[in-house]
Amino acid sequence: MNQQLSDTTLLDTPVPLAPSGAAWRRKRALDWGLALVLTLLLAPILLALALAVKLDSKGPVFFRQPRFGLGAVPFRIYKFRTMYTDLGDITGGQQTGHNDPRVTRVGGFLRKYSLDELPQVLNVLLGQMALVGPRAHPCGMKVDGVLCEALDPRYHHRHAVPPGITGWAQVNGSRGPVDSAAQLHRRVDLDLDYIANWSLPRETEIYQRTARVVIGAKGAR
Repeated sequence: MNQQLSDTTLLDTPVPLAPSGAAWRRKRALDWGLALVLTLLLAPILLALALAVKLDSKGPVFFRQPRFGLGAVPFRIYKFRTMYTDLGDITGGQQTGHNDPRVTRVGGFLRKYSLDELPQVLNVLLGQMALVGPRAHPCGMKVDGVLCEALDPRYHHRHAVPPGITGWAQVNGSRGPVDSAAQLHRRVDLDLDYIANWSLPRETEIYQRTARVVIGAKGAR
């Protein structure tokens, strides 16, 4: 989908039905169980990373920001802080760019390997997120100075399911900053495709592809 598509064309896109049934319930239970196991297994790493963040720059260990959750209801996401406290943007209106001067030394390392996302397992345990789903965007996120929901009328359709730490869009190359309307349309396309064609085999594929991307230091973001 390109940037020249009209709002009418976008509105003609069918709204996918949210997944349901026994398989979807198993996915939600699996998300919670895996998040608990990951929290216990990763506890030493989480503590070490928290210490590194604290020693590298002044400010809190965690960055908590309002993000859109299920039904577009905002929640506060947990991430390791990767920016200098006085330069961060809690609204999300200014996206993080490549070689962003606001990012700390440790923050750059965390972002490179997607380690700043690890505290989101707490959001999964709280029932606010899933391990796999559309990325949770900041509520005030803008593209070319325009709020995402104003730029793509299908935007909130992606909130028919809980947001995920990783997802179909991320493993298909739609990660990092959204710099144009065309990039936003593609991300929404992929998120809606995930919702419309959700299955446990695809969920497994996303786990596998995420592992390859993170190991390759590209970041499933």
